[in-house]
Amino acid sequence: MAQTQATVDFSLPNVGPGPDPLELSTLVADHDFVVVYLQRDHLCTNCRKQVQQVAARYEEFGERNAEVVSIVPEPREKVQSWQDRYDLPYPLLADPDAAAGETFDQPVRFGFLGDLSDFLGRMPEVVVVSSGDGEPTVAWSYAGRSTFDRPSVEDVLGALDDPQESTT
Repeated sequence: MAQTQATVDFSLPNVGPGPDPLELSTLVADHDFVVVYLQRDHLCTNCRKQVQQVAARYEEFGERNAEVVSIVPEPREKVQSWQDRYDLPYPLLADPDAAAGETFDQPVRFGFLGDLSDFLGRMPEVVVVSSGDGEPTVAWSYAGRSTFDRPSVEDVLGALDDPQESTT
């Protein structure tokens, strides 16, 4: 995994398991990796499928000393509806200001129109954060170019297993 030099952190409301609010630096201190799934919005069908696929294989992340976090750029109430429906075993964070997406340079299409609407512009992204030298550091990322362009769970687990593999 090719690491970038910039350190990253955030603190967001958590409607899933774990502390509320949840700080990335706390998770990184307790795990070798934190896998951050940046979703498009709460209506995104592919995002909903993805969180369920990750939940079905959640134990495999734990076997790699990795914690999963999914972030939806919506208010807490809308994100809570996902937790109520899917009962995810990992933290599910509300980010109405899309601050985490900005932190990780989540791709946005369609210029200012994309900035106005997550549904139109925001693309999915997966970021693996490691503790590196004790600070949260991006170790691997995959930035989608469409709502369908996202790594499989197998791809992400492979990135955790093979530190030389890099997909951006």
